[in-house]
Amino acid sequence: MAKVHFIAIGGSVMHQLAIALKLKGYQVTGSDDEIFDPATTNLTNAGIMPATIGWDPARITADLDAVILGMHARLDNPELQKARELGLKIYSFPEYIYQESKTKTRVAVGGSHGKTTITSMIMHVLRTVQKDFDYLVGAKLEGFSQSVNITNAPLIVCEADEYPASAIEKRPKFHFLHPHIAVLSGIAWDHINVFPTFENYKEQFVIFLRTIEAGGKLIYNSSDPILKELVEKEAGHLNLLPYEVPVNSITNGVTSIILEGHTTPLLVFGEHNLMNINAAWHVCRELGVDVRSFLAAISSFTGAAKRMELVGKNEQTAIYRDFAHAPSKVKATMQALKAQYPGRKLIAVLELHTYSSLNRDFLTEYKGAMDPADKAVVFYSQHALEIKRMPDLPVDAIYDGFGRTDLSVITSNAALLSWLDEQEYANANLLLMSSGTYDGLDFPSLKKYL
Repeated sequence: MAKVHFIAIGGSVMHQLAIALKLKGYQVTGSDDEIFDPATTNLTNAGIMPATIGWDPARITADLDAVILGMHARLDNPELQKARELGLKIYSFPEYIYQESKTKTRVAVGGSHGKTTITSMIMHVLRTVQKDFDYLVGAKLEGFSQSVNITNAPLIVCEADEYPASAIEKRPKFHFLHPHIAVLSGIAWDHINVFPTFENYKEQFVIFLRTIEAGGKLIYNSSDPILKELVEKEAGHLNLLPYEVPVNSITNGVTSIILEGHTTPLLVFGEHNLMNINAAWHVCRELGVDVRSFLAAISSFTGAAKRMELVGKNEQTAIYRDFAHAPSKVKATMQALKAQYPGRKLIAVLELHTYSSLNRDFLTEYKGAMDPADKAVVFYSQHALEIKRMPDLPVDAIYDGFGRTDLSVITSNAALLSWLDEQEYANANLLLMSSGTYDGLDFPSLKKYL
């Protein structure tokens, strides 16, 4: 029985991998200096919640087969130092995923946007057609109890993130997966705190392409000019499968997709989701799924958590929350709602919550991003700036960055609620976009506007 110890077990995917390995029959231990729900409850239920909070080098013993290091752990972590002294095998999360999947067919879904949704779509279809597979995805998905699963399945589907792997392994996570089938959904600069220039960010995708063995399949969004140019230059060793927006129609607020002459209505909508479905179709076809089975399965896909999630609706108003925060995602999400409800006003609220979005130098990337909204708010909190140890963000920098003078810039939860209370919701949709929580906004309470 393999013995594995997690340093920083409380992370959102770290604790999920720990549970997956426990379920596989491994002996799993872990530690962290802070663990919050849902990790606390999940680890307790699995019987692997650390007995005490904090780091303890005594937990690191010579008989460990692997130590898995989370992003939250720093270089001076006493458990990490002990593991190094003992010469133990230390893995970042993605390195260990690769170790567990060397004998599997590996699918990796990368790109600046749509990764979670495309991965979720593939998982939904494979489960519906009853294919046996492992997975790694960055969100809760209906019908799946975990976001990581490692078994003896012959196939693994991974969301392939470009963020660094760990404190000692600064390379992006997706460089370690070595897929047989890869997806790239597009390239739009993000993670400015890690990749200070766009060229530096783009280079990570070049390296990713080089990690795929000759003859591997690359499914890529050919309507993204930056990605298309990069693929033409760097992916000559791969079998290329381009995709773009598939044939579709919208009738009475319902989008239908047409693939290979077959049509099905969908529960999701927007050009970005139609492209996500096309990417998922290319993957599933490579894995032996026929078009009729794919369409029957995808017609019941409701979306990943917080991705165009419907809070509530009535005959004249719909309220959505979405994970969109990067400039390209913000624009795509709003355009999707405008296309789906062409006669309605759009009231849009964007929270600046990430390092990139709160960085004054990055704000010009948002130029025009909020233009599709009839009424627009940009929200950010002093608390978020303090946690990230970032300087104050002047309101003028927001106006300049977004290039829209009629923006409402709001910096407190109470002021945001007051603004929302003042709006007219007849024949209008409300969209809230963020990877955060607007300093604790109660989303179900927004149904009062219906």
